[in-house]
Amino acid sequence: MTSHLDSAFWGALPWTALGVVAVLAVTYLASKVAGKHAVIDVAWGLLFCAVAVVAFVASAGHGDDARRWLLLVLVLVWGLRLAVHIGRRSRGAGEDPRYEEFLRDRGELGIVAVVYGLQGVLAWVISAPVQVGMFLDAPLGALAYAGVAVWGIGMVFEAVGDWQLDRYKAQPKDARPPVMDRGLWAWTRHPNYFGDACVWVGLFLVTADRWPGALTVFAPALMVYLLAFGSGKRVLERRMSQRPAYRDYMRRTSGFLPLPPKR
Repeated sequence: MTSHLDSAFWGALPWTALGVVAVLAVTYLASKVAGKHAVIDVAWGLLFCAVAVVAFVASAGHGDDARRWLLLVLVLVWGLRLAVHIGRRSRGAGEDPRYEEFLRDRGELGIVAVVYGLQGVLAWVISAPVQVGMFLDAPLGALAYAGVAVWGIGMVFEAVGDWQLDRYKAQPKDARPPVMDRGLWAWTRHPNYFGDACVWVGLFLVTADRWPGALTVFAPALMVYLLAFGSGKRVLERRMSQRPAYRDYMRRTSGFLPLPPKR
């Protein structure tokens, strides 16, 4: 990789890491004001936005401008939409049970290290395609445009899935179905997670279009693993599966990839 990326790329890495630390520091201060650590969920998308902005500035004069602007816009659209959505959803809510458990078992220092620190490291590592892509000086090719299409599919699934779930939750409890199984939710139990995975596969393809971008394949692989098998789907369904209606929903609906629902 060193023979294809100049010293400006390596010099930018500490600055993108510093951008992540800055967002986490502000988020921690906001958590003290709000009285809950759940605000870290709002910061997840903003961490990637910070990396993209810093890498964009640092790569000026080094990478292909079309790819730089494309990556910046794609990340900002995804990250800001996600932050706004989670912020609205969590407004007025109390502490997340997951973080209450962390506080009870590990204390304040533990939650800073495990929750804030771990999410910061993950965001910085997963953003590798964005950081590398900003410094690639070759023009966009067919694979990059395919990546934009995959990103677009992901954004539709994520945004529409969130919108449909919000409409479901807005109904009175006694008037809505026992489980959300309409629209995209009839095809996959997690359209938002599937969409998130597509977004990062798409961003990877924009960078994999030119060498050594393909070497960042570990980043989307890690994101897909976390969403489909790690802290995303697994943690949520462990709690939801206690409800009989949701267990039935699990039997007839795909867990991740959109598939026709079973009868």
